Amino acid sequence: MFFQTWNDFFNMGGYGFYVWLSYGISLVAIVALIVQTIKQHKTVLQSVLREAQREVRLQQADNKGDTL
Repeated sequence: MFFQTWNDFFNMGGYGFYVWLSYGISLVAIVALIVQTIKQHKTVLQSVLREAQREVRLQQADNKGDTL
């Protein structure tokens, strides 16, 4: 597709509103998915760290009980 001016490019033959709206909605959805994935990844890592710390505390308490 060839456009004479930038204005023609943005108008997209009269369908510019729909074209750019669809691009915008797609961009928002992709950004939202990326943000959600990053937040979920951090939450999972924190959960794993808490569980590992809990296991260490339980082992220390068990070892302390064995020595008494």
